[in-house]
Amino acid sequence: MEQLPYSEKVMDHFKNPRNVGEIPDANGIGNVGNPICGDVMRMYLKIEDSIIVDAKFKTFGCGAAISTSSMVTEMVKGKTIEEALKISNRAVAEALGGLPPVKMHCSVLAEEALRSALADYYKRQSKEPPFELKEHTHPEH
Repeated sequence: MEQLPYSEKVMDHFKNPRNVGEIPDANGIGNVGNPICGDVMRMYLKIEDSIIVDAKFKTFGCGAAISTSSMVTEMVKGKTIEEALKISNRAVAEALGGLPPVKMHCSVLAEEALRSALADYYKRQSKEPPFELKEHTHPEH
């Protein structure tokens, strides 16, 4: 089996993922995934005064899915909702030192998990999210 060319940062976040777990009093929870390929992400956000004070995740998936989940939680902590919405899948991949093309969909999943959690936060505030959620599609593994 061929080894994919993962960066050291991807391997570090896979072997030592940051922010794994649940936030019991989360006020934004996002669920995204593709049960066909098996990558499923759940993201928990704790937001106070429009600032993301904590972020955790649970991911069932490949190493790249775990690494992108870990990185996106690191990237959003301390950011405003507005700043978090500017985090793209490319920014997540770049922060990890790049991903093999066949694994870029994992960074898309991480971005969508973040947006799903933010949309949940808005719904809990009885507000419409100021963005649209995209339906995740990606190539087979």
